[in-house]
Amino acid sequence: MATQSRLIKKYPNRRLYDTRTSTYITLADVKELVLGHEPFQVVDAKSGDDLTRAILLQIILEEEAGGAPMFSSDLLSQMIRFYGNAMQGMMGSYIENNIRSFTEVQAKLKEQAKSLYGETSGDSQDLWAQFLKFQGPAMQHMMGAYVEQSQKMFQQMQDTMQEQTRKIFPGIYTKPDEKAEKK
Repeated sequence: MATQSRLIKKYPNRRLYDTRTSTYITLADVKELVLGHEPFQVVDAKSGDDLTRAILLQIILEEEAGGAPMFSSDLLSQMIRFYGNAMQGMMGSYIENNIRSFTEVQAKLKEQAKSLYGETSGDSQDLWAQFLKFQGPAMQHMMGAYVEQSQKMFQQMQDTMQEQTRKIFPGIYTKPDEKAEKK
């Protein structure tokens, strides 16, 4: 039997109401749902609009404002530059696929740790937690660098495509900064 998505309503007073438990919850509670892989949807209590992405972005913002941010200012600037760009949809899929691959590698590492240390009364869980505690900042740096490098490659690909478009359609295509110069 498939688990039904948990419905959370957001009220104008910015409070979140979990319809399954009939209680008000916080962003920290929503984060726990994410960490527990529990499907949920956040909707505006008045209009019914889906607010799930906005709430997830809010959680990311809080995490980034905390101790060890995952994304550098340069990376965030690069991401902003893709909005409104012809490659915007492709970039989202590209990042999503890379994170999925990274998660799969992480799961394989966890399985290898289980095979090395066994599953003795929670000890392997403690060892894994200790490993991640010491590797956390390194993993965050590695993930940030990986995404940054991937994004630079994607930007180079986009620049190449724009250059080819200019060569094919010299009178039609104008760079955005050239349009500003002509005004």
